[in-house]
Amino acid sequence: MSLLFFDHLNNAYHALRRTRARTLLTVAGIAIGIASVTCILSISAGVQQMIGGQVNALDGTLAVIRPGTQSRDPNAFVNPIAQQSFSTSTLTDSDVAALSELKNVTAIAPLMTIEGTIKTQNKTVTNNVVLATTPDFAKVSSLDMKAGQFLDEVTDDNTAVIGEDLAIELFDTDRPIGQVITIRGVDLTIIGVIRKAKNPINFNNVDFGHAVVVSFERGRLFHQGRSQIQQINLLADNAADVPSVTKAANELLLKNHLGEQDFTITTGEDISRPTNQLFTAITEVMTAIAAISLFVGGIGIMNIMLVNVAERTREIGIRKAVGASHGTIVSQFIIESLIMSLIGGALGYVLGLVGAFGISLFLYFTPSITWHTAVGALVMAVAVGTIFGIYPAIKAARKNTIESLRQYH
Repeated sequence: MSLLFFDHLNNAYHALRRTRARTLLTVAGIAIGIASVTCILSISAGVQQMIGGQVNALDGTLAVIRPGTQSRDPNAFVNPIAQQSFSTSTLTDSDVAALSELKNVTAIAPLMTIEGTIKTQNKTVTNNVVLATTPDFAKVSSLDMKAGQFLDEVTDDNTAVIGEDLAIELFDTDRPIGQVITIRGVDLTIIGVIRKAKNPINFNNVDFGHAVVVSFERGRLFHQGRSQIQQINLLADNAADVPSVTKAANELLLKNHLGEQDFTITTGEDISRPTNQLFTAITEVMTAIAAISLFVGGIGIMNIMLVNVAERTREIGIRKAVGASHGTIVSQFIIESLIMSLIGGALGYVLGLVGAFGISLFLYFTPSITWHTAVGALVMAVAVGTIFGIYPAIKAARKNTIESLRQYH
């Protein structure tokens, strides 16, 4: 059996070598399809790895509380924070106060976002996030200050911290300490600048480079004295305390909410799930589109194999006349199909990775090379070669021996 397999390989090599031009074109079709899928999967894996790394940087001590129950509908993850602004949050100030009394909690930071135009004497900027939170937020989110300081217990409600990108946009400098911005008619003095992050995508769903951070009390005033809490970040003393803290927080919130489970507490990898599911949904759509080119490549393989069968009818007749079985003929042509598909798959995998790293030059994160992507490329190549090669192979095996021997071309 092994000798027969190597004989098939040798025959396939010579058969494909005789028709180099069309073989190369067929391989190129498969390579384009595999490259597209590989590129998309590598970029998506890079995003998920990046957000997971941010959570892991806190040594597993972070727990995140969000209003409502976590949905699997991809539409719910397009902009989780913005969506909450259309309804009243189930999280309240009393929840924050109660949670702050829990044991083994190092820091607690509620998050509230406000829509508002940011003005200076000379410039006006729209579509930037105004985040209201507490001083503990710097610790929970590991913010790195470029200049000045973050909010603390001493600073009043008329101060603000802004992102480095926004500072440059508003004041043409990354150190505008002491400058004044106006939001909703209120003048706020800048006391700090958040350093531009290498990766603006994070589990808080806020690009801090373009954000303004104000005190939680100022956020209430912007909301006419009411809180609209989109998220509460809890930081436990250590990772071992997270299960007990999470359990205690769940029991406390259930009591405050009269037994209604209208909130979600997540830890570990689950924290990044909403953002990851958004990118997963986008990846699935883009992969489906890229798979069309792979399907076209498969059609190309079938077409070429049908041509090969037609051109080698007499060869098939001779093989059957000397005792080749149907299975032998099928195996011969399936191997030819698989060789083209696997060469295209290997070439496409390499091109996909090159393309992903090329695209990443214009993005904020690095693609991830995982064995899942490599195995996926291999499986797709084998599947395409088998599925689109099986019909021509069966057609070759069913040819009548006598009629095949009469063919001279």
